[in-house]
Amino acid sequence: MKTTDRNALIAFPILILIGILVALAGSQGGASIAGVPLFAFSVGLAFLIQWLVFIPAYLAQTEKFFDLTGSLTYISVIAIAVFFSKGADGRSILLAALVVIWAIRLGSFLFGRIQKAGKDDRFDEIKPSFIRFLNVWTIQGLWVTFTMAAALVAITSTSRKELDLFAIIGFLVWIFGFAIEVAADSQKRRFNANPDNKGKFIQTGLWSRSRHPNYFGEIILWVGVAMIALPVLQGWQWVALISPVFVTLLLTRVSGVPLLENKADKKWGGQADYESYKKSTPVLIPRL
Repeated sequence: MKTTDRNALIAFPILILIGILVALAGSQGGASIAGVPLFAFSVGLAFLIQWLVFIPAYLAQTEKFFDLTGSLTYISVIAIAVFFSKGADGRSILLAALVVIWAIRLGSFLFGRIQKAGKDDRFDEIKPSFIRFLNVWTIQGLWVTFTMAAALVAITSTSRKELDLFAIIGFLVWIFGFAIEVAADSQKRRFNANPDNKGKFIQTGLWSRSRHPNYFGEIILWVGVAMIALPVLQGWQWVALISPVFVTLLLTRVSGVPLLENKADKKWGGQADYESYKKSTPVLIPRL
């Protein structure tokens, strides 16, 4: 067995254990369905969806439906949580709407991008290995769980509070982050669609202020979601505040910025205009 496969085999139960611990923590003070905590049921569903889609994806050796599955998981889990929550209030409906809007927008964007590209080269070495490819789908289940933890806890909680200042400010923060993410993605899509820009890197619009403005917007919008959920958190449910922290760490330390920075350095490193752009433009937080 290859070292990479052996490490993946060790990592699999750890990923499951982390998911179980989050499910237990977020279930405190929450509603139940057939005697099972609704939050825990939702977390289990998030993982189950990934594993079910993984089977045909592995057999066909394709990653084309990976991002789309993630988005559909957000929508499915949130919808089920709202449906089975007792007396879903304004805060729950607001949180559910924001998550669904974000998931539809990002899912359609990523699915369209991979359909056009034909594949995602990040999966080239992973797909042939059953356990490594399975781990990727399992990590997506954990990603869904962590990312929407705050919203899911608030929706499934038996504690209800009317919309307040936290909800208003959180909603405005979400709009700000969502607008930045959408604008940044749109600007880059138009840039790449222009034949004159083939082989070039974008450094206009929001991309002249930050090397990764879309990720900045992503982080901000999840901070907004956490702010809306904040007033109803209690006990171990405070673990849900890991949501924006997780998104930040994931994008800045794991799969987002590091991968793209490395890819850009290999492609344009040494070019005077790229080195100047990299030196004068912040990695994440846009300069004024």
